[in-house]
Amino acid sequence: MKLDRLLAITMILLNQPRVSATELAARFEVSLRTIYRDMDAINQAGIPIVSFAGSDGGYEIMSGYRIDKQVLSLEDFSSICTALRGARSATDSTDIDGLLDRIGALMPGPDSLISVSSGHVDLDFQPEPMVKEKITPIQQAIKTQHLIRFQYLDNKGEESGRTIEPMGLFLKGYVWYLYGYCLTRSDIRVFRLTRMTELQSLLQTFLRRPYTLQDVEQQFMSQANFKKIRAVLHFKPEVKTRVRDEYGFDQVHAHPDGTVSVTTHYSSMDKAMQNILSYSSSVTVLEPTEVIEELKRHIAEMAGKYGL
Repeated sequence: MKLDRLLAITMILLNQPRVSATELAARFEVSLRTIYRDMDAINQAGIPIVSFAGSDGGYEIMSGYRIDKQVLSLEDFSSICTALRGARSATDSTDIDGLLDRIGALMPGPDSLISVSSGHVDLDFQPEPMVKEKITPIQQAIKTQHLIRFQYLDNKGEESGRTIEPMGLFLKGYVWYLYGYCLTRSDIRVFRLTRMTELQSLLQTFLRRPYTLQDVEQQFMSQANFKKIRAVLHFKPEVKTRVRDEYGFDQVHAHPDGTVSVTTHYSSMDKAMQNILSYSSSVTVLEPTEVIEELKRHIAEMAGKYGL
């Protein structure tokens, strides 16, 4: 990974008086052009790199510069390590262990590692077992650029076989997703890991397309209308804690009798029904009429199912 290489190059420059671009290219098995770009990136990050021409030329960090005092504070290191440990809990990646060791070598003092390891925030992103068992093979397929195949159950309950070029994993709202180019649909797609079954990595490789997670999010946000359906809901006192957890204190209007009301929005009628019905009889829909009528239809269907 590029981040690993940049950190390793910085470590080398801190420990050696001067290193040539040729030596670095051979060590990391990349081109000279890549090393030149890496040096620019390190410079832009605030670490002053000086280059020298000639037979004994190369790169070195500017004389008198100290990375521990001018780039990262102890609090910065603590935040980085906390985030990496959170990622480690999710992926069991040994690469992250090595990265934590290298960051430890950059700590600004002998007692820093103790301070960093006892931070005030602990992030645990460990997923449930059925998700975690998918993360490692998907990560490997992303790294080696191998196609993967799986069965996928969409939000309408329809199952289909998918073959995709996996590009990346991400965690959003405590849910793990995979994004990649779907050869079945001939487009970029996002897949929820809990809906994937029969996952297998194929022998066929692919060339990574020029998409990033930011591109995928932008495409998704441009297509989605999260305020398609507006609803005014009135809740009984016994669920007001859940309502405040879900909608936030600023959005909840409290009434003298202990009840609370909320004006909220949904991206679809299905999403509205799923949320409203989850409150059972503790919620009343005040408006609009179309949401009330759809709720009546669901209630009538359930009543018929149970012979009421």
